[in-house]
Amino acid sequence: MFGAAVRVRRNQLGFSQEKLAEMAQLHRTYVSDVERGVRNVSLESIERLAQALKISVSTLFPRPELPGGKKVNGDNPSIDLMDILLVEDNLNDVELTMHAFKKARLNNRVHVVNDGAKALDFVFCRGEYARGRAEARLLLILLDLRLPRVSGLDVLRRLKADKRTQKIPVVILTVSQDVGDVEECIRLGAQNYIVKPVDFQRFSRATPQLNLNWALLKPPESRQRKTTN
Repeated sequence: MFGAAVRVRRNQLGFSQEKLAEMAQLHRTYVSDVERGVRNVSLESIERLAQALKISVSTLFPRPELPGGKKVNGDNPSIDLMDILLVEDNLNDVELTMHAFKKARLNNRVHVVNDGAKALDFVFCRGEYARGRAEARLLLILLDLRLPRVSGLDVLRRLKADKRTQKIPVVILTVSQDVGDVEECIRLGAQNYIVKPVDFQRFSRATPQLNLNWALLKPPESRQRKTTN
């Protein structure tokens, strides 16, 4: 279905496969394989294709159906889009990370908190964030290790120790490839790490096992749970 969406958009623009491949800086055979559905596409290649086709990444994926057979409206992405939590106290790093997501044209809502205590309050819906089951809507947590009040390592420990949150993917943000810190985070259950500053290439390399359709939209069981509860 992804390949079909690429082909439809390419035809709408009047592009040949060669032209699309040139604009996306990919090989023509690669584009052909994508359109035929026989190529596993990396996040970086998906970003290149979306930019060459002048559309958002999420537009290249089929819209899920809501009860009654209605399609999710792309103008209202909050209906089915999963949220990302960025835990970072450095404003420059926040701006760089947000720029990376904007460049990738991801439509997911990104929440930003600037210390470990607020991160835990957000995820567990405490204090100023007491407004529902936040852990049910979170796609991914980008977690800086050097945080005020509660360290990133302690935040990770608490998330992975709780059954409600232990399956939320956590990617660690670090300023250096400190072997000790990285090994401890992986042991505790972090999915991967990114050396700051964050850009989309580093993000895509750090999350290769995330399926982009799942990254942009809630997984089917979450949608079903929401409609039956």
